[in-house]
Amino acid sequence: MTSTTARLPTTPDDSSTGSARPAPAKGAGLGLLLALLATVVWSGSFVATRDLADSVPPVQAVFWRWIIALAAVAPFAVRPFWRQRKLLRRHLGFLALASLSGVALYNTLVHQAGLTTSATNMGMIMAASPVIMAVYARCGGERLGPRRVLGTAVAVVGVLLLVGKGELTIDFAAGDLWMFAAALSFASYSALLKRRPEGIDPLAFLFATFLLGALMLAPAYGVSLAVQGGFPVTPGTAGPLLYVGVFSSAVAFFAWNRAISLVGAARAGVVYYLQPVCVALLSAALLGERLGLLGGVSMALILGGVALSSAR
Repeated sequence: MTSTTARLPTTPDDSSTGSARPAPAKGAGLGLLLALLATVVWSGSFVATRDLADSVPPVQAVFWRWIIALAAVAPFAVRPFWRQRKLLRRHLGFLALASLSGVALYNTLVHQAGLTTSATNMGMIMAASPVIMAVYARCGGERLGPRRVLGTAVAVVGVLLLVGKGELTIDFAAGDLWMFAAALSFASYSALLKRRPEGIDPLAFLFATFLLGALMLAPAYGVSLAVQGGFPVTPGTAGPLLYVGVFSSAVAFFAWNRAISLVGAARAGVVYYLQPVCVALLSAALLGERLGLLGGVSMALILGGVALSSAR
């Protein structure tokens, strides 16, 4: 893990001038692979989140998720965090905003959605995030190009067919609306990463945002504990919490942040369209959900759109 403490390379999109510079081929390939890794790991987290919904209150699940994540990254992040404490304090406002959107708010919304919607729907609706990321990128001056726009449109059609069960119409439950709010929060976090202050070590950044996010959640956790009581610590609750804390938080967030630095939020967001495919496959294997022919056609559209948008 010592090699991961290296500083992130300069972002491929020059936010100071508004012009977009293409990432080197090697860096772009690595960035897309890291975005794919984060997407696959996060796909499993929707299944784990849905599994926790009946036994762990959402705020308590999110709070312990970040406590576990802090413990997972601490052996590698404490030293750079302490070394850069003055730099981190100087950019406390940015760190607080990133923590609110990507750590505290986003994950609380996801766990809240898990109370009233399926894991498959959660993954499919989160595919709205790349559209919002692309809008943010365009507003920031980044040129998306006709191929990426076309690929995004094809992937969106695939997602809408999945959600609409063969028709381009959508019937939302309460949990689906919570997930759309989560998608907006996650897209905002991804857009913020492009403007991360230079010089901050990636592990120090992770530790700082995880710590601030846990502190933001602490008052709500106390209220939930007083009103709803605690939850039983069993293999059925500890296992999913360890997964979302170690893999979906520490590993996936590090990979995603690195991917953003290499290829930008809009391009990494295109890979994120694979999430409904991954969630559907995991849900079919673990929860017995079946998609049938419609699911196959929709997945083909999503995969085709991702391939079209990601190709150099």
